[in-house]
Amino acid sequence: MRKSTKLALAFIALAGAVGTAAYADEHAGWQRRDRTPTRLDKALDDAGGSISFEQFSNVMDTRLKKMVADNGGKLTVEQLANALEKERFERMARRIVARYDTKGDGTLTTDDITGREKKMFAMLDNNNDGKIEKNELPKGRFGHHRSMDRDDGGSVQ
Repeated sequence: MRKSTKLALAFIALAGAVGTAAYADEHAGWQRRDRTPTRLDKALDDAGGSISFEQFSNVMDTRLKKMVADNGGKLTVEQLANALEKERFERMARRIVARYDTKGDGTLTTDDITGREKKMFAMLDNNNDGKIEKNELPKGRFGHHRSMDRDDGGSVQ
């Protein structure tokens, strides 16, 4: 297999993993927001139908308060951005490792990545001829085949 083809397939695999992780990450945020009313309902039920501000504050997400406390009582934009970015990328990394990790040991190896690429290649090679041709590529949003840059204009090998 040519180097450009391997790079293209690796890019497709990575783009799929990152895209999927980003989609899941976006929806995880909605799930967290959807749990807030549930937590409030539970607190209201537990307290007999009404809660004080202190009880309300305890129900709300305490991550931000913890970040402020961990940073000496003040949190700059940069510190908050770094913490949020780190948290987001750690979630994405956990999802990618979970998707590729064939041994279930929480680590990625070249064999894990190659195994995933082989599965993806097999899924795209509809006629099982060992090559991916343009007509085997999934169709995009507007019914056109997604294309990859090729040196010779022919099939991806």
